[in-house]
Amino acid sequence: MKSNRLEAIRSHLYAHGPTSINDLSQAMNASIATIRRDLAELEEAGTVDRVHGGARLAQGSSVEIDFDMREQQSISEKRSIATAAYQLIKPHSSVFLDAGTTVLQVASLLRIEPVPCLVFTNGLRVAQELFNVPRVRINLVGGSLRNENASFVGPLAEQMLHSIWIDTLMLGVGAIADDGVIYSIDSTEARLNTTMIERSSRHIILATAGKFGHNATFAVGKVPKGAIIITSTLLGDEWHERIREWGCELIVTRPGSVPATQNAVEVENAGPGI
Repeated sequence: MKSNRLEAIRSHLYAHGPTSINDLSQAMNASIATIRRDLAELEEAGTVDRVHGGARLAQGSSVEIDFDMREQQSISEKRSIATAAYQLIKPHSSVFLDAGTTVLQVASLLRIEPVPCLVFTNGLRVAQELFNVPRVRINLVGGSLRNENASFVGPLAEQMLHSIWIDTLMLGVGAIADDGVIYSIDSTEARLNTTMIERSSRHIILATAGKFGHNATFAVGKVPKGAIIITSTLLGDEWHERIREWGCELIVTRPGSVPATQNAVEVENAGPGI
């Protein structure tokens, strides 16, 4: 079926990188003309970019790809960012881990080396990762399950957030625009992310370099002043000064190595622990 073939093309481009039309034709067992039409449709949807003689997954695309596939994208970069974020978890504090794939890597580290803390999350995969981990107490924020991101969203989730206060929020983002506005491609995710920011003392933004300089459909709000932004050396130097102008701390990590910190402002202590 066409829908299965489109998904197979996306999966192939993820696994193999930029691929020629001839190779895609052989891999999909479809004619070159059919592959050209498929790529035109995927390009229109913003999922792939056409390159000379072939295609690749779109860079900074605001179209969501299957969660399992997104989890493996830029995995080394995500793990270096997660390592820096993990080191910021204060024992016996409350931490909100959102449903993003980079934040999921923080949960994986917590599973390997537990830190005594109270974790709130709207991410089904995060909760599964931390199931039965000693000294880590899990609270799953309920609501409507959004399959594309394996996340709970909606009025019930927002209502629960309004009844709690979080020491530290670890938030993945869909996009961060030049003016410092965080965006999501889903309205319910955006509203819930806004509430997360409002109900937490310390804000840690986890963002791979490709998330910067882009917009999506729904605004979450500006990066909070005093937030800690963790990214990688893949982010251009011009962004470093811009982030400082926002009044944020910047932590730059090198994929595959120990992260290094660049302080822009003094980081305030988180709220009282539990």
